[in-house]
Amino acid sequence: MKTIKILSLLAFAGTTFMACSSDDDAPEVINEEETITTMTISLVPDGGGTTITLQSQDLDGDGPNAPEITVSGNLAASTTYSGSVVLLNETESPAENITEEVEEEDEEHQFFYVTTGSIESVTYDDEDDDGNPVGLEFTLVTGAAGDATLAATLRHEPKKPNDGTLADAGGETDFTETFMLTVE
Repeated sequence: MKTIKILSLLAFAGTTFMACSSDDDAPEVINEEETITTMTISLVPDGGGTTITLQSQDLDGDGPNAPEITVSGNLAASTTYSGSVVLLNETESPAENITEEVEEEDEEHQFFYVTTGSIESVTYDDEDDDGNPVGLEFTLVTGAAGDATLAATLRHEPKKPNDGTLADAGGETDFTETFMLTVE
């Protein structure tokens, strides 16, 4: 009789533990952030001329070395440029084009451009499916000759729509760089 009672208790305990199992929960989908080592901005002057390339390359990522910043030349005064951005992960071989992921997930990304000095404006030339700006394509207009800066920041999951400023954007910064420019 003792054996029957013990077996009954064990069977009851086993079904109780099985009923409380959380194995049926679906696993949480994790969208890992991509590594971006290189941002290249190409500025093509309307009407022809030399393309200006701005590049930030940090091949050791969060390592001890600072990124290498290059600007291929000076911008022309009172000129309109068509701008485009390419993002790469060069820790892989061949390099992974992160721009494609930003295009695919455009509702979750936005570039923000902050200028000083002799840059009159930067306007977006692309948008996501909801009509909000993305910033992989843009127009930059220079003013009179002088010094300028162009800060380009990619935000992940910004508030959309927003007022176009980083302060209103929210989200997390995926990549940011400021370029020192000369307009002549």
